[in-house]
Amino acid sequence: MTSIPLNLRGLKCPLPALRVRKALKGAEPGALFLVECTDPMAAIDIPNLMRETGDTIEQSSAEEGLLVFHIRKAAA
Repeated sequence: MTSIPLNLRGLKCPLPALRVRKALKGAEPGALFLVECTDPMAAIDIPNLMRETGDTIEQSSAEEGLLVFHIRKAAA
């Protein structure tokens, strides 16, 4: 399965988390999202969202102002 890109660069809090929530809501179980953000608050907001929704951050990285999350939609 290929990853679904979500380019959220330039969006400010709370928009990155809201866009991720919307994308996950419409996704099939097991879908993998590649989320790119530049808002430093996303480092807090997106993990908190995952705790809320039960979805999983499989990998995350941060370098030069870019936050990247690999998010897997939970099984139904």
